[in-house]
Order: sequence, then structure tokens, then C-alpha cells
Amino acid sequence: MKIGVFDSGLGGLAVARAIMARLPEYEYVYLGDTKRVPYGGRSQEAIHEFTSEALDFLFAADCHLVVLACNTASAEALRKTQQEYLPDRYPDRRVLGVVIPCVEAAVATGAHRIGVLGTRSTVESGAYPREIIRRCPEAEVVQVAAPMLVPLIENDAVRHLDPFLQEYLDALGYVEALVLGCTHYSLIASQVRRRFAGPVLVSDEVVPEKLADYLLRHPEHESKLGRTGSRRYCLTDLTSGYAEMAARLMGDEIDLERVQL
Repeated sequence: MKIGVFDSGLGGLAVARAIMARLPEYEYVYLGDTKRVPYGGRSQEAIHEFTSEALDFLFAADCHLVVLACNTASAEALRKTQQEYLPDRYPDRRVLGVVIPCVEAAVATGAHRIGVLGTRSTVESGAYPREIIRRCPEAEVVQVAAPMLVPLIENDAVRHLDPFLQEYLDALGYVEALVLGCTHYSLIASQVRRRFAGPVLVSDEVVPEKLADYLLRHPEHESKLGRTGSRRYCLTDLTSGYAEMAARLMGDEIDLERVQL
């Protein structure tokens, strides 16, 4: 069986590439819902619906464990997925998110004033403040929604990013550590670090080690994973621009398959 990686678009390829580099022996299926990206402005009901459809596809593709690389899906749909969707449809499978790993990494910095940049839905969900304060009650969390970043990243327009990024960082005020609460933001981490002196927590740097640790602690799931090193990359919409961006994210051209959910 395989490990699935799901994102609302192409940003999750950065996480998938990092996971594959850390755990190269396993078999993977990546799914990007490029037809409906971004999820950040969607209702909670729509996000859960889209996430369930993606999971149906990945489990039908023989995935045993799925990583929701999308912060919005992790924040808005993971709890309901784990409490309702899995017990009802796939009780033997597992779905993991990226919020908790990034929260744990942020708290581990020792910072007491933590900033979060995320999509509007992720910010409105309150997932990051809730989980940070649960682990560090004395922490202060400042969130800023950054709705312009994903469209610029997805449309290869990062050259126009600077004024928007600076506006969002200024809105955070003083924070000691910063969580980039959207998988797409992995692609602009270097730009953020040029403007922010403290620790910057990015999902593609945090999640691979957390997944490796999870598999080590759960041999009952690790033992079900195939070890042929196979890779499958699926998108719900495929254009030449998406193919070019996918190649940049993965460091080489990859075979992309258009699928329907």
C-alpha cells in the first residue's frame, strides 16, 4: 500500500518532495486539486466535501495513510475526517495533517509570541492558536490572513509578491517565531526569512521528520506500506503552466496524470 499526499494545488509538491527525500523507499500518490484551488476562501462545508472526495480517490488508489499537506484542509476538515469519515468508511486507514507538526515545532522554539500567516479559512478556524495555547498556555498568538499569496504563487507571479508580503508581515507586529500556515508558502520561505529574523516554521521542513517518527512509533501501519519506491502524480486540472511549476517544485519533469474526483 501507499502513502498519499493531498493538497488543494501544487504547493503540496514541496512537502511531497521533502517526504520522499526523507523516506524514499515507500510508494507514493500525490493529488493536487488544481481545478478548485485555492481552498482558503471556501466554506467549512465545501472544504470538508472536497477533502472527502480527495480521500476517496486516494484510498481507492491503494493508499493506507494520507498526509493532508493543505493547511486549510488540516485546519477545517481533519478533525471531522478522523472522527466521522474514517470510522464510517475506512476504519483501518489513517489521515494526518500538517497543523500539529508545525505547532509542535513552533512551541519547541521557546517563543512566547508566535505569528501565523495563513489563508483566510485557516485563520478563521482558530486551529493554530487553539493548538499552540493547548501546549503552551502562556503563549500569545497573532494571526494574519494573507489571501493574495496563493494566487500569486500558483500563477507563477512571485515577482509581484513583495508589497503584499511586506504588508502581511507588518500586520503581525512583533513576534518571536513565525509559522507559515499554508503549504504554498514553502515556496516563498526564503523571501520571508530575508524579512524576518526569528525562527520560521515551514511544513516541508517539519513534516517529513514527524512522519518518519510516526511510522517508527506505529509499526502496525508502517508494515502495510509497499517499498518499490513508485511515484504517481495526479492533478484535477492540467495545464502547461501547472506542468512547468510542478517541474520546478520537484527539481525535474514528472509525469502528471489528470484525474476526476
